[in-house]
Amino acid sequence: MYIQHIALGGCLTAPSVQYGLTEDTGGHIAYILGAAAAQARRPDISGVDIVTRAFDDPTLGRVHAQVVQDVGPKLRILRLETANRAYLSKEALAEEIPALTDAYLDLLLRADRRPDVIHAHFADAARLAWAASQHFGVVTAYTPHSLGIDKRRCMDADRNPVLDRRIDDERRALLRSDAVIVSSRDEAERQVQAYGADVDGWVHRVPPGVPPLDAAPGDLAAARALVDPLLDSPARPLILAIARPVMRKNLIALVRAYADDPALRAATNLVILAGQDGNGAEETGETRQVIDGLRQTVLAEGLTGRVALPPRHGPREVAQLYRLAAARRGVFANPSFHEPFGLTLLEAAQAGLPVVATREGGPVDIVGTIGHGTLVDPRDTGAIAAAIRGLVFDPVAWDAAARAGRAGIGAFQWDGWADRVARIYGALGSGVRTPRGAPHHLLACDIDHTLTGDRSAATRFSAWVGGGEAQGIALAVATGRAITEARAVLADWDLMEPEIFVTAVGTEIHMRDEQGRLSLSKDYAARLDEGWNRTGALEILEASGVVMQPAVEQRRWKLAAFGTAAEADDLRARLDTAGVAARVVPSHGRLIDVLAPNGGKASAVAFVAAQLGLTLRDCIAAGDSGNDADMLAGCGRGILVANALPEMAMRDLGRHVHRTRTCHADGVLEGLAALGLASPPCFDVARVGAEQAGE
Repeated sequence: MYIQHIALGGCLTAPSVQYGLTEDTGGHIAYILGAAAAQARRPDISGVDIVTRAFDDPTLGRVHAQVVQDVGPKLRILRLETANRAYLSKEALAEEIPALTDAYLDLLLRADRRPDVIHAHFADAARLAWAASQHFGVVTAYTPHSLGIDKRRCMDADRNPVLDRRIDDERRALLRSDAVIVSSRDEAERQVQAYGADVDGWVHRVPPGVPPLDAAPGDLAAARALVDPLLDSPARPLILAIARPVMRKNLIALVRAYADDPALRAATNLVILAGQDGNGAEETGETRQVIDGLRQTVLAEGLTGRVALPPRHGPREVAQLYRLAAARRGVFANPSFHEPFGLTLLEAAQAGLPVVATREGGPVDIVGTIGHGTLVDPRDTGAIAAAIRGLVFDPVAWDAAARAGRAGIGAFQWDGWADRVARIYGALGSGVRTPRGAPHHLLACDIDHTLTGDRSAATRFSAWVGGGEAQGIALAVATGRAITEARAVLADWDLMEPEIFVTAVGTEIHMRDEQGRLSLSKDYAARLDEGWNRTGALEILEASGVVMQPAVEQRRWKLAAFGTAAEADDLRARLDTAGVAARVVPSHGRLIDVLAPNGGKASAVAFVAAQLGLTLRDCIAAGDSGNDADMLAGCGRGILVANALPEMAMRDLGRHVHRTRTCHADGVLEGLAALGLASPPCFDVARVGAEQAGE
């Protein structure tokens, strides 16, 4: 497979990138270089090219005028030449897209071989990818990195033609691409949703990796030389921030948080690397405003000698600064109004440096996975300062976060990203799926702790799905997760994607079209809209005092809260009294889902069955928790796996439900064997049951 990445903005080169040299030379370049290098290492990849724009500005580096730049084995940077040779900011690039499109199509026309996949980064690059797709039939993937609607929301920005055009381009890129690859749940389930485009079926969440810190663990001389001369007491714990000098990064608020906290002022130092400043650095009105604002705040608050703002830095100093901050038992701070992902938080984790990060965007995933710090409201400077104090002044908490960072960074590896994305690319190139014929059964399985929980059992289930015994059985997953999270979990467990996704506790159905593309069922959506007063239901939930789950868990036909079964009963009564029709589904002893009245897993499975020419009597449901109860009870056959939650023990689900002796996916296979749909010899029930019980 031959892959081309397209990224047009910033100063893209390798191996040494001067991050912050221009406003657009930021984390997306680290992402592209890490992704491309990992792909080039794969034996199934014949070559990877990164296509960017050529410009002639010696102050930014003569390499950017070089048409072909060899980076490593099977990896190159190709630069498109147009009549305009000046460096252009992201906004100015918009006028250059037609010329760049012509240059790109000419490059492909003259090439000995065209790419199998074009992966565009940002919507401007997606326009080139779309043109290539139209001319040459190449499949395309798109990674947004940051989205204009969220920029407007977080910055309270007024409508303007430039941002409006960007948002329109992003919407088109989402709709036209064969796959959309994002990094976080926030991107997949909230940011993309804001565009009002039905694209969930081809959005994939794949966490990126992080390159190794380019610094020997004991070599801190360059970092000390950079910051210590600017500090009165260099040995103090060091609060470190590294970000481009743009308003969204909220750096001035970090200085104010530090200035307003006497304990931090007295006991710590603050170091902020805010891009590159001075000769050779491109600046805009916004970057100049941020840098000047930082300096003015430091002077006004009398923080000279406590706050360091180095004007220039290189990759070596950055790598060492993470380790220097860890050696001085400080923290890394990211107070952005919104952070699409947050690669700097991964770099901090590598160094064993605890973090205090915004709760808006990708850091929720990163800190939730690694556990190496605290999330805060970026608009609350008091909360930012308190979170920093909570780590710097608590040795036990600091040690725990530092250990978690070093131990948890393995979850974010570029080779893992490349493996997942290779499978996504492969599915794009597979063409129309082979028809399986009219099914005689529909198997609807919950995912978490039903199909997952035991890797060897998941492998056995995958073998059954891929083997001859599953012929005539349409497979669906029925989960409380959104589709992007459902497919991410399936990929993590090497489970094959099904024909049908029933997600968000039976309030969303995605089915494959003739090209194998998953699309939201509009007919089922219309059914759920009937009688659904989402605003009224939300008001009752908020007035009840239950704690709402995070924004990514709230869907069009599903509201999610934390609470017990008793609190669910109270909510049900409140909704009935108010005349708001809804289904209330408690599960796991701590979760409550409030659904559109026509929603639920049983309702969704019945709808899918009808689409396949089946009835509920022809359906088999498998699950383990309260949000599976209605489909277990309603389907013609049910499989309750042995590891089912205690909340299911006393449920009268009916005699048609087989309560298995084995757990997880083995339990599903056991139930299928009891129905004559899986061969009993495929596993030994008694042996596997004993092993899973720990006997």
